[in-house]
Amino acid sequence: MKAYCDVCGKEVEARRITKKETYSVCGEAVEVDAQVLVCPECGEELFCEELDQNTLLAAYNIYRKRHKLLLPEEIRKIREQYGLSQRAFARLLNWGDKTVFRYENGSIQDKAHNSLLLFLQDPENMRTYLNENEVDLSEKERSRLLRTVDLLEQNRAADTGNRLFHLYFASQPSEENGFRSFDYDKFCAMVLFFATKSGELLKTKLMKLLNYSDMVYFKENGISISGARYAHLPFGPVPEKFDWILGKMETDHIAHVEIFYDNGYEKHEIVADEEMPAGILSEKEIEVLDRIYSKFEAYGSRDISNYSHKEKGYLETKQGEIIPYSYAKYIEIG
Repeated sequence: MKAYCDVCGKEVEARRITKKETYSVCGEAVEVDAQVLVCPECGEELFCEELDQNTLLAAYNIYRKRHKLLLPEEIRKIREQYGLSQRAFARLLNWGDKTVFRYENGSIQDKAHNSLLLFLQDPENMRTYLNENEVDLSEKERSRLLRTVDLLEQNRAADTGNRLFHLYFASQPSEENGFRSFDYDKFCAMVLFFATKSGELLKTKLMKLLNYSDMVYFKENGISISGARYAHLPFGPVPEKFDWILGKMETDHIAHVEIFYDNGYEKHEIVADEEMPAGILSEKEIEVLDRIYSKFEAYGSRDISNYSHKEKGYLETKQGEIIPYSYAKYIEIG
């Protein structure tokens, strides 16, 4: 980098070095690694506004971390998540017009302001703040901000639900899941395959179709399709936590349950909300699903349940127990 050396009286190709410097920040000494320019001929330190500014900001950030204050980019992120300009954010907080600008550009915020910003990171707290404080926002701005808060809360709830869902089903491959960790995408594709192929698919029948598909595929290939674990329940094998999975599918707009009554009986029909996606299931997997569908196409829910009760895996397990895929070798579909 070229710079002018007052000692040499000329422009030189300056060298950049790193050295320890101590700055006073809010009356507190802060040591920082500073980058400075030096003349290669006389060793004099040369002025560089950009490097001096970067060193000052580094010292400020060390002070912030020491006192658990938000960094400038963190303050900007809080503001931007609510879709507010610097001026609108300042009016919301009843601060001066330039205060947010200064904080986002490196000035150190006072602790009271920092505490309020930390509080408002959480959308639920922003709602409380709006309801309990007079703010200098128009009714239109306030309504728009509340809609943003609603959306942020919904997204946060969905993210939490997704993390819990994947954490629960992140089991290691074993005999209970057909030596495959649960694959949500494949499971959904299987549901959509049967739901789009059937005129009316009731939940009880679907659960048996899924079980037979996974078990038969395992018998022939040594691995399941979906990685689902199937529990021994009164109406036959059922994918573990099936209602939880179906609830996520409904949230993801993949499929849902419609309840109707037929001769006084409550029935739960599986309705697809989209077509089966291409590329999720292999040709071999789809071929097995086709065979299972053809075998049980004419079966009602009660018929397929009774059929499943005769399988060795069901007969030799107790209610609530997981039926190991090792019993798949005894299944004969024809």
